[in-house]
Amino acid sequence: MSDIYRLAKPRKKGLLSLVFSRFFVIALLIVLQVLMYIFFYGWLSTWLPYFSVFITLFTVAGVVYLFNSSMDSSAKLTWMFIIALLPLPGAVFLFFTQRSVGNRALTHRVNELIQQTRDAIPQPEGVLDALEKDVSGTDDLVRYLNRSGCVPAYVNTEVTYFPIGEDKFEAMLEALGSAKKFIFMEYFIIEEGYMWGKILEILVEKAAAGVDVRVMYDGMCEMSTLPPNYSGLLKEKGIKARAFSPIRPVVSTHYNYRDHRKILVIDGEVAFNGGVNLADEYINRIERFGHWKDTAVMLRGEAVRTFTLLFLQMWNILEKEPQFEPWLSEGGCAPEHPSGFVIPYGTCPLDGKHVGELVYMDILNRATKYVHIMTPYLILDGELETALRYAAERGVDVRLILPGIPDKVAAYSLAKSHYRRLVASGVRIYEYTPGFVHAKVFVSDDQKAVVGTINLDYRSLYHHFECATYMYKTACIPDIERDFRQTLTKCREVTDESIRGEKAAYKLMGSLMKFIAPLM
Repeated sequence: MSDIYRLAKPRKKGLLSLVFSRFFVIALLIVLQVLMYIFFYGWLSTWLPYFSVFITLFTVAGVVYLFNSSMDSSAKLTWMFIIALLPLPGAVFLFFTQRSVGNRALTHRVNELIQQTRDAIPQPEGVLDALEKDVSGTDDLVRYLNRSGCVPAYVNTEVTYFPIGEDKFEAMLEALGSAKKFIFMEYFIIEEGYMWGKILEILVEKAAAGVDVRVMYDGMCEMSTLPPNYSGLLKEKGIKARAFSPIRPVVSTHYNYRDHRKILVIDGEVAFNGGVNLADEYINRIERFGHWKDTAVMLRGEAVRTFTLLFLQMWNILEKEPQFEPWLSEGGCAPEHPSGFVIPYGTCPLDGKHVGELVYMDILNRATKYVHIMTPYLILDGELETALRYAAERGVDVRLILPGIPDKVAAYSLAKSHYRRLVASGVRIYEYTPGFVHAKVFVSDDQKAVVGTINLDYRSLYHHFECATYMYKTACIPDIERDFRQTLTKCREVTDESIRGEKAAYKLMGSLMKFIAPLM
């Protein structure tokens, strides 16, 4: 990569640079605020006889709130444990997080934008009628997605499946090079390196040629993979850019909601979605956890409009006067080889609907032959674990592929804590021996598939902005199942014997971490 496209200066390494880094300073300030709260609680404890009635009433209020809340049973148990351990601070923390303290403005703004765009993309005529004639029940899911997120189903769309990040990267470069009107990019992770450098070179060239180029990335990047105010560096190159929810030195629940989406839209004609972020490990340019297995899809046709809408909804959060036209009316022409039904959709952690989990459960509950899954994490609530076990126990071939080399020991231990019950119910679990699986894929009965950004963990299902592509009877579904089968040949199967022989450290960590799994 040419140095001209490494916009940030190389970071110095060493203890001194760490101490004066933005991450350290912000973390220190947040820790100091937490210590102040602890000190206040300690001071209050000296007056405990006078406040015991108040503490009891406040704790009871927290418990009553829990029993009447809509959160899943696993999360309720976690909060009960916290309140029992620390009555007053536990109850305060519960109300602080669950009553949206610190992110009410964000909640209001997101809901406002969703309401403004409810009728922005009407359901194409004839699609629901065609689905109603089918006996798969997909029409019910389409109605649910349309009501919950105002996203329609499409038929005039062609979907290409990429079984590895390198293939998606090459297709991205080709599509970016053909951009004439606009380029919209929304990614959870951007990191300077070969992959981002090649993309950035095209973006700068297109921006100079008058193409509307916009880049949005999650604010956590400026704590880890990018320097502070990286958006300003991009703007100097003619690229409109912004970070979603950048981290500030203030305790807030606002930071709990991250933009985990991966969206690229070009001219309203082409869209990319999947698990691949913009960093070198995603295309195996560098090795972090062995071979990196990831997947993505490319859409051509009418369904691209939904990804344009999803991007603009997030982009307009900071706009005083949000604009959606003319971009929603751009492109969307029928491709040469459309097939099946395509429903792109997004999830919002602020609406309480848990769309991502419900789509997965719908596939599990309606499957008759098989459900094959690839996921980097397996941190399940009671409902999703029950759906997996029930599908297997009624004879459906349920198989999961997880990483053989984990990126997070805690998440790996929690995944293993589910193995015994799932395997006992007939679910077959495999670990990818060459490295790390980052793909988020469901494929079922040679008819249905989901490829997107939604992991099987609490963060993706409850706390992140996510997106995915639901497909029914599209031509690429056999490609997805073929890729799953080929990936199986590089995996080891988890058995009763291997579970019994698991390291005691993993078993202990998994058991202990289950108490706080819903908060992870």
